[in-house]
Amino acid sequence: MNSTAAIKEQNELFPVFLKLEHLRVLVVGGGNVGLEKLTALLQNSPKTTIKVVATQFNEAVLQLAQEQNNISLILKPFSPEDLDGADIVIVAVNDRAVSREISLEAKRQGKLVNVADTPELCDFYLSSVVRKGNLKIAISTNGKSPTMAKRLKETFNETLPDELDEVLDNMQSIRNQLSGDFSAKVTQLNDITKVLAVNERPAPVAPRRPEKPWKKIASGAALAFFFMILGRFVFSAITFDEVSAFVGNIEPIFYWMVFAGFLAQMVDGALGMGYGVTSTTVLLSLGVNLPAISGSIHTAEIFSSGISGFSHYKFGNVNRKLFKVLLVPGIIGAIVGAWLLSEIGEEYANYVRPILAAYTLVLGARIIYTAFKKNKERKKIKMAGVLAGAGGFLDSFGGGGWGPLVTSTLIAKGRTPRFVIGTVSITEFFVTFASALTFFAMLGLSHLQVIVGLVLGGMLAAPIAARLVGKLPMKTMFIAVGTLVIIWSLRILLKAAGLF
Repeated sequence: MNSTAAIKEQNELFPVFLKLEHLRVLVVGGGNVGLEKLTALLQNSPKTTIKVVATQFNEAVLQLAQEQNNISLILKPFSPEDLDGADIVIVAVNDRAVSREISLEAKRQGKLVNVADTPELCDFYLSSVVRKGNLKIAISTNGKSPTMAKRLKETFNETLPDELDEVLDNMQSIRNQLSGDFSAKVTQLNDITKVLAVNERPAPVAPRRPEKPWKKIASGAALAFFFMILGRFVFSAITFDEVSAFVGNIEPIFYWMVFAGFLAQMVDGALGMGYGVTSTTVLLSLGVNLPAISGSIHTAEIFSSGISGFSHYKFGNVNRKLFKVLLVPGIIGAIVGAWLLSEIGEEYANYVRPILAAYTLVLGARIIYTAFKKNKERKKIKMAGVLAGAGGFLDSFGGGGWGPLVTSTLIAKGRTPRFVIGTVSITEFFVTFASALTFFAMLGLSHLQVIVGLVLGGMLAAPIAARLVGKLPMKTMFIAVGTLVIIWSLRILLKAAGLF
């Protein structure tokens, strides 16, 4: 009984990839749903001949028709004559009764029909599509959950490397060089690709098991070494008397410092930026002087960014490949920026901040624009290492900028906010640590109450923020990041102009 039920629930749709440029498509409806279907058609088959019939068209549909000469718009109610010459019909109107009538008429004339959000009236479904150059993967949930299909699409887009298209090119080149009949070519290709098969169990699998304890020992040793170095610097600057005085003289304002650290880390952990802006704003409102704010934030951010990065890693928000690209350039940029600022002072940094702010202001607007686009174009990231180096340098030399510059640039390129924020956050720990150590070595450490308050608040907020970033809807994250970037940019520009 259970076996029969399981078979009935299987997806029995037959997957097909159509050459739509050889077919003619009719879309009924010119609103938001029609726009979504129209955009999906053009993204996958930009040369398709499409006729759109509707009683009204929104601005985006009109704009598409102006840009594409293969789209014709007909302003009128649907009539059976509109089906003449069409091979495929997509119904995208909000009225279910009208949709049913159009579907029945199209099927009576022998057309294949898709009706938006009405699976029982469909001959076929439009799948969520993952594209990596020539590789295309279509995802279907049998019409049950388009949202799940979109989430799987996002996961595959982030997981599958862009280099897969290069692999396909190489395979085509090999295929063109093969000789013999079809059977001989298949045999040769099998010999070439059998190293990729997972059903063979090569000997190297067994020796991997003993390596795991050594990996743990190496990781533990590296972690212990890090805390030894950190402790050496911290305890060489803080005496036992200072710690005793701190514990015995906790003032009410200390709890506001904890609040400032919590709020700043919630913003930074959830959106990938904003720790410096948020904490500076709160501390300034509490009357803390600027030198105390600058030194305290850089020191406290070591701990909060460390907890935040670890939390993002545990919740699966980190793209390891991107992390490796950003790490070393970011650290080098941070050290150079901190050293240069310590040597020449802040007057030159004041010229750098407005330039960065102008750039990120444009990025912020672009991110918000992207949030409202139906289809977010994903562009290949070029010179990500240079971006990380610039972000690390400006974060130290300009008093902030790692998150606004690196996070906003990567998201503006179409990268998934969740993985960008997680990866940038874990990299920020190493960048901030390098920057703070450089500042500490050259300027020393002070303002213990402010630092401890920010650290405690940040440590409390970091796991919550990292968990939140995986739960927020994509559109909400785009809007939140874009808004924060714009606020950060405007604040710097107004301050440079003497208006803030």
